[in-house]
Amino acid sequence: MAIVTGAARGIGLAIARRAVESGATVAIWDMDAKAGAEAAAALGRASAHALDLTDGSAIAAAHAATLAAHGRIDILVNNAGITGGNAPSWELPIAEWRRVIEVNLVAPYMVARAVVPTMIAASYGRVVNIASIAGKEGNPNASHYSASKAGLIGFTKSLGKELAKSGVLANCITPAAAATDIFKQMTEQQIAWMRSKIPMDRFVEVEEIAAMACWLASEDCSFSTGAVFDISGGRAVY
Repeated sequence: MAIVTGAARGIGLAIARRAVESGATVAIWDMDAKAGAEAAAALGRASAHALDLTDGSAIAAAHAATLAAHGRIDILVNNAGITGGNAPSWELPIAEWRRVIEVNLVAPYMVARAVVPTMIAASYGRVVNIASIAGKEGNPNASHYSASKAGLIGFTKSLGKELAKSGVLANCITPAAAATDIFKQMTEQQIAWMRSKIPMDRFVEVEEIAAMACWLASEDCSFSTGAVFDISGGRAVY
């Protein structure tokens, strides 16, 4: 059974679909109640839970509702995120900088804090955090996004080591950009710059990210934890 945050569309929906196709049941955690419900209905074997992932009480309620609906939690995919627009660091609004950190870094921590003890009690679990190549390299005009994803990478490494003997594994993925709705938050110049940095000269497909995420969420992934998995078309292969 898998929780996938931000699964109403884009990368999260692709991961949820791949998980269902692989035999899992899925709980969609997304702030868009309508889109989440539509995605769950289309997927089948899925439930939808509308919440603000930066709200601890809402996370606790969704956790309880997910357990009531599915009886167990084996997989957590922290996918939900925002870009927060583009500008030089000294021109970004402080409130927007903080909002990106809250959604992209604090929220995955809060969700993991709620869900991981359930996995520890079962002596099994897989946590997959969707970071970004920006967290490795630092994209100009996106310091808030880059910092949030670098933090998510660091959190994954710490969590993986903390859980190493528990039966629960935690890893993260660092994709290059995918052409999803998140592009609507970015300038055309920023999008063109990101593509120019990818040796394969294309954006990653959401299905490619989903394939990697679902392997990391599977029993076949048994000796990797606290690790960072590149899927950047050759941009940053470390």
